[in-house]
Amino acid sequence: MALGRLQTLRNIFETVQIREFSTLLASSRSNSKSISNVPHITLRCISSCIYKDHGGIPWTSGDKIMLRSTTTQEPISYGYMRSVTTKAKAPAQARQMGAVKVSMLSPGIIYEPYVPREKIPFWKRYFTRNGWKRTKEDLTSELKNAYAIAKLRKSGYSKKQFYTEAVTIYKEINTQMANGGKGTLRKLVTEHMYSALKNEIKQRESVWPTVYWELIEPIVKVRTLRARLIGVDRNDLSKVFIQLTLEFLAKQKFEAYDGKGAVVSGDRNKEVLVRDIWVFEKSLFHPGAYWRLCGRIKV
Repeated sequence: MALGRLQTLRNIFETVQIREFSTLLASSRSNSKSISNVPHITLRCISSCIYKDHGGIPWTSGDKIMLRSTTTQEPISYGYMRSVTTKAKAPAQARQMGAVKVSMLSPGIIYEPYVPREKIPFWKRYFTRNGWKRTKEDLTSELKNAYAIAKLRKSGYSKKQFYTEAVTIYKEINTQMANGGKGTLRKLVTEHMYSALKNEIKQRESVWPTVYWELIEPIVKVRTLRARLIGVDRNDLSKVFIQLTLEFLAKQKFEAYDGKGAVVSGDRNKEVLVRDIWVFEKSLFHPGAYWRLCGRIKV
C-alpha cells in the first residue's frame, strides 16, 4: 500500500513538472500575459484590522492603491524556479554615457501571490476529479516551497533569525508610515513598494495629519505561507531572487487626529488584533543583499 502511494505521488510529481515546463515554454506571449496579472496587488494602508464594523484601519479612508510593475517581464520556468527577463529603460544619465546595461535590484513582481484555500472533505479530495486536481496543485505548491527553502538554506538561512528580522521590519515600516518617515522606508522596501507607500502617506496626511500607532510585543504569531524563487538569467540558474510570504498576527493600538489635534478615529487605549500578509524579498546573488518588503496581500 505504501509503495503504491509513493508511486502515485511520483507520477503526479513528474506529470506536473513536465506539463508546467512545456506549457510555459510553448508560448512566450501567453506567459507574458499570465505574469502581467501578478503585480496587480491591492494594497491597503498599513494593516488590515479585525474590527466589528469594518475590515481595517482606514488609513486612506478606504481607498485602495494598485501596485503595478513598470517593467516588461517575459517569464520562463525551470521546474520550480521562475525566470524573468526584464527590459527596463535606462536612466537619462546612463543613456548619455552610452550605458545600456541596467542592474536589476528587484524583479518588481510577486510570483504566484498567496491565496487562502478552503479545506475540502476527505471523500471529495480522493474520490472526485476536482479533488484529485486540488491534491495535485497542493502537492506542487508544497514541492515549490521545499525547493525554495532548500535553496535558501544553502546561503545560511535561519528561520528563527529571519522571523526576528521580519518582525523588526514590520514594526519599523508601520512606525515610519505613521510618522511619515519616507527616507527610512527606502531601505526597507523595494523600489515599486516605496512608490506605493509614499502615495499612501500622502493620502493619509491629507485626511489625518497625525496618527498614533503602537505594536504590542511580543507579536502573537508569525508563520511562512509560501516560498518562491525567481530567476533573472536563463543562462545562470544561480542568479535568483527568493520571496517569502509571511503571516503576522499581532495586537496593535491606533488613533488618528485632525489638524486641530482632535481624535477622529481609533483609540490608543484599545488593543486590536491585526492579521497581515506581507511578502519579503532577497537576492541570492547580490553581495550584501538583505530582506526587503516587496508587497502586501489583501486579507
